[in-house]
Amino acid sequence: MNRLKNKVSFLLITLLIVLGSGAMVWWFVHDPSAGFTISIPGMDNRGKVTAGNAESIKIGEYFTYFKTIPGLPGSNWPRFRGADFDNISKENIPLIDKWEKAGPRILWKIPLGEGHAAPAVYDGRVYLLDYDETKREDALRCFSLLTGDELWRRGYQVRLKRNHGLSRTIPAVNDKYVVSIGPRGQVMCVDRLTGNLRWGLDLAKEFNAQIPFWYTGQCPLIDNDTAILAAGGDALLVAVDCKTGKKVWEAPNLKKWKMSHSSVMPMIFDGRKMYIYCAIGGICGVAATGSDQGKILWETTEFSPSVVAPSPVILDHGHIFMTAGYGAGSALLEIKEENNRFKVTVVQKYKPMEGLASEQQTPILLKGYLYGIQPKDAGGLRNQFVCCKSDNGQTIIMNSGKNDRFGLGPYLYADGKFFILNDDGEMTIAKASPAGFNILDKARIIEGQDSWGPLAITGGYLLMRDSKTLVCLDIRKK
Repeated sequence: MNRLKNKVSFLLITLLIVLGSGAMVWWFVHDPSAGFTISIPGMDNRGKVTAGNAESIKIGEYFTYFKTIPGLPGSNWPRFRGADFDNISKENIPLIDKWEKAGPRILWKIPLGEGHAAPAVYDGRVYLLDYDETKREDALRCFSLLTGDELWRRGYQVRLKRNHGLSRTIPAVNDKYVVSIGPRGQVMCVDRLTGNLRWGLDLAKEFNAQIPFWYTGQCPLIDNDTAILAAGGDALLVAVDCKTGKKVWEAPNLKKWKMSHSSVMPMIFDGRKMYIYCAIGGICGVAATGSDQGKILWETTEFSPSVVAPSPVILDHGHIFMTAGYGAGSALLEIKEENNRFKVTVVQKYKPMEGLASEQQTPILLKGYLYGIQPKDAGGLRNQFVCCKSDNGQTIIMNSGKNDRFGLGPYLYADGKFFILNDDGEMTIAKASPAGFNILDKARIIEGQDSWGPLAITGGYLLMRDSKTLVCLDIRKK
């Protein structure tokens, strides 16, 4: 019986080997993929996709009015980093040194779509670009600073998928207009009080801009009723009239630099105003006034990280401090003018473990010193709050210590104190100077995560957010 089973097994194995060998011979003689064609982009009979936007987006098509509430004249934080682009409050309002025993005075809180977009404030009205995942809609929302009531919203449908959040930018506001930039580069200008639509502009469609990974991070700038935008496509920078939507000028992009998450910062050097921008590819200065508006006055590729979130910090004597994350470190630039021509030199360039650097937030310049939070790749100083001389970022002269680390959180300076938010929604009030770091008090404000959106402060009210909630704190000293 066993002999019969062995013979059958042998015959089956022999048959399988013969069939397998025959199949392989047929495979080589008759190529089964011979009739296939290689898929080449643009040769698959698809309709043309314009700059990554397949659907038609009608910017500003939806409007909802809720109510009208009196504002609070003079209460302003009108754009990214405040009125003077420095994250320093100049208001003469005494603020708390310690949180009350009952806890922080939360005036109101509002649920938001997931993201890190932060508010701007003008005359007691709060403007925030949000994303409604249910409606798939970018929404510019207007709230009352004192009550949190929503007054109106203006929006448009656009499809987004979560990528470490959705909306990221801060609107720019003046007495007439609000300008916002959505995650996929849709720019919208509305009347500040009524929300009436002035115009919309799609940077990807109009300028072939490539929207960065993690979506648009730059915050718009309004300068003399003109919106200044970084396209990074066919034009490096673009100026648009807020009233009409007509292009005023555009800076050429001959080197094909790409849009970064960094925002455009104004600078005055020897009486000449220019816009400083750190693109993916390099840093440049663009003429802001005169007959050569939009002309690139100088540029350098010596500091060109692949990811840039912080914005340029304008220092004294023609110096500019620039930093970025993911191991890029920092650079100190110096601008000089010789024979009516500008020349830029990189004075310092170093890695995160060698001096002040930042992954996401832009450092603060205060009384000749730079303050910031070190990135995660800064060795023993990772995530610590530090200080250095503005002309020597490689020498850290103060740090918060290993027990006080703040992650990627934002910070600002008001009433002689730093207000520092960590990733988990804990707010620290601290005195910091080259001489040392002294915590006055700290409290958990939100039981959330990813509290990365920049802070805003005006009238003694502090606005902060985590990934899904906006909170208004009353931090006036009683």
